[in-house]
Amino acid sequence: MTADTRSTTSRHRNPGSQTALRHLNQQRIIETLLSTGPSTQAELSRQTGLSTATVSNIVRVMAESGLVSTSPTTSSGRRALSVTLNSNGAVAVGIDFGRRHVRVALANLGYQSLAERAVALPLGHRASEGIEAAAELLDTLLDETGISRSALIGAGAGIPGPIDRRSGTVVQGAILPEWVGINILQELEHRLQMPVYVDNDANLGALAEVTWGPHNAASNLIFVKIGTGIGAGLILNGAPYYGNIGITGEIGHATIAEHGLVCRCGNRGCLETVASTSIMIELLSRGTPSPISVEDIVRQARQGDAATLRVIDDAGLAIGRALGNVANLINPEVIVVGGPLADIGDAFLDPIRRGLQRHAVPMVGETTLVAMSSLGERAEALGAAALVFQHTGIRR
Repeated sequence: MTADTRSTTSRHRNPGSQTALRHLNQQRIIETLLSTGPSTQAELSRQTGLSTATVSNIVRVMAESGLVSTSPTTSSGRRALSVTLNSNGAVAVGIDFGRRHVRVALANLGYQSLAERAVALPLGHRASEGIEAAAELLDTLLDETGISRSALIGAGAGIPGPIDRRSGTVVQGAILPEWVGINILQELEHRLQMPVYVDNDANLGALAEVTWGPHNAASNLIFVKIGTGIGAGLILNGAPYYGNIGITGEIGHATIAEHGLVCRCGNRGCLETVASTSIMIELLSRGTPSPISVEDIVRQARQGDAATLRVIDDAGLAIGRALGNVANLINPEVIVVGGPLADIGDAFLDPIRRGLQRHAVPMVGETTLVAMSSLGERAEALGAAALVFQHTGIRR
C-alpha cells in the first residue's frame, strides 16, 4: 500500500480516545514482536518509545488474554521478563466481498486458518449492507473461536473491481456498481476499528497462491479470476504489481471481438462479453423455464452436456487468447485459474491452454504452467489475510 493510502487510513482513526490509544500502543508492541521476535520489556520500551510502565501494563493485559507468553530471563546481567507472541496472538482478518456474498476468514502467524465462513448478500446490495454483514460475521467468528478482539492486528479486504490505491476508493468498472465512489478503506476502518488494507479480489487471489497455495516458489505468476467479471492479479519478481494508481490486470476488458457486444465498461467486444459466467448463463438459459446457475454449469459440464461443454470451450479459447497477450509481455512461470468454475477442471483448462499456446510466442506458451487454483472460493479471503501479514512484515 502506498504511503498516501496509509496516511489516508491513519487520518480516519480517533487517536484521542483512551481506548484507541491503548489499542495503538498494543499494536506497536505486537508489530515489534512480529519483526524482532521475543524481546524483554526493556527492549520493547526502547523500540516502541513507550515508557517501561506502559509496556509492563500492556504486556500484563496481553498475557492475561493469551496473546503473549512471558518468562524470566537475564539482560545485561539483570533479571528481566522475556515476552513472546503466541501463535494466535496476532490474528489477521480476511474479507472477500462478492456480488452475492461476503466471506470472512481468521488466520494466525503460521498461515493457519482459524475460522472461515460466508453468508449470502442480495444482488445489488449497498456498500453499507456488505460492510455491516462482514462486521457481524467477524463478531460471530470471534465468539465461536474465543479469539480476543485485541488479538486482531488488522483486516484485509477485497472487492471485485478496481480500487484507486491513492485514496482507497472504488472506481468505475466494479462488478458492484452500487459501491463505486465509496471510500471502502475509510468505511471499513470506521466500522471495524482496526487497521484495514484493501485491494482488488484478483490481486488477493494472486497473493493467496504464493502464500497459502502451492506456488510459493513462483516469482512471476498470473491469477485470473473468472466469474461475473474477469480480472487478473499479477505477481512480478516476487511482489504484487500495482502499476501507477493500482488499476492493473483488467484483462476482462481486453478487446476480443471488435464488433462484438457492448461491455458494461462502454467498450465493445471485451473478453467479459464472451467468457464471463454471466454470458455463459445467458447462453445456456435459452429455452429453459428459469435461468440456470453457475452451479448448474459446473454440474452439466462434469456430466458431459454437449451445449455446456461447447460454451465452456469457446470461453476458454477466448480467455487463453487474452492470456497469451499478457504472457508475451511478462513471461510468467505459472497462470492460475480461479473463480466459481474451478471445479470443472480440465474441460475448462484445456481450451485455455490451447488459446494460450495459439496466441503466445511458442517458447512462452510451452514453458508456462496453467493450473486450476487449489484454494477454490477461499482464495480471495485468504489472500486478504496474507495482505495484513505482508504489511506487518510477515511473509512465508
